[in-house]
Amino acid sequence: MISPTWQSIGNCSKPPVSGRVLFLGDSITYAGEYVNMIETACRMKYADTSFNMVNLGLPSETVSGLSEPGHAGGAFPRPDLHERLVRVLDQVKPEVVVACYGMNDGIYYPFSEDRFQAYQNGIKKLLKEVEHRKIRIVLLTPAFFDALPIKDRLLPAGRDAYPQPYVGYDDVLQMYSEWLIGLRSESVSVIDTHSAMKERVLAQRKSEPTFTFATDGVHPNSNGHRTIAEAIAKEWDLELGTPTDGSFPLRQQVLKLVSERQLLLKHAWLSATKHTRPGIEPGLPMEQATQRALEIEEKISQLLAKP
Repeated sequence: MISPTWQSIGNCSKPPVSGRVLFLGDSITYAGEYVNMIETACRMKYADTSFNMVNLGLPSETVSGLSEPGHAGGAFPRPDLHERLVRVLDQVKPEVVVACYGMNDGIYYPFSEDRFQAYQNGIKKLLKEVEHRKIRIVLLTPAFFDALPIKDRLLPAGRDAYPQPYVGYDDVLQMYSEWLIGLRSESVSVIDTHSAMKERVLAQRKSEPTFTFATDGVHPNSNGHRTIAEAIAKEWDLELGTPTDGSFPLRQQVLKLVSERQLLLKHAWLSATKHTRPGIEPGLPMEQATQRALEIEEKISQLLAKP
């Protein structure tokens, strides 16, 4: 198998890759669809290259360490990435980290300088921890918060507490996104997935007024995940494929196996790295999960080897 290395392309890094690529983020990354699409695109383009992409997204997580009062009905505060980051990096040993945070970091309140500063500090701490280990990092701007489908339960500005999200919360995420994009001037690789999602939704609403990627305002459906993947694929010179492509049936078979392998290893790695969030399905022991993953990998290799 060929194992070429990551290259610096403009503001981002681009496959082919060697070593592990670690995806970090909240529940959107944990859902994993965009990660699966990107891995599949890599495998389709570089069929003779070995890829090892690890998804360790964790629902509810922030990079800022913030949590709103009564999160999860008061059952537990939001997990803080920095509680587990060193363990994850030490065990996974990635060559590249792709991180997507922000959706939870404003804790669904109106903008405040204190919360913004906590987010900035958390991102800078992440960058420092990764870069001093000589690991490449790519930041994704947070997903689009869609107020329309949940407009009847959103709250206006001026309240002391927000048990329901603030009606203008996407304006907060827009500011977070713009700050991240500004880090490009400091040679930080940033992909703007927020704008890609927002522009797609607003364009579609010109003909379909109720169109949305997220019926709950937060968690994108498969089309939303594809839009995130498309933004990454554009930077990495990958193709996601369409049903009209001749390779589409094969791509769908590979995607199914990639998704199966990712789900298996995600829970194994989350358990092995000892996250502290309640309610996450425990994974298999790493040795057992790795063996099963190798069996799936062999099926993928057989598919890609077919003429």
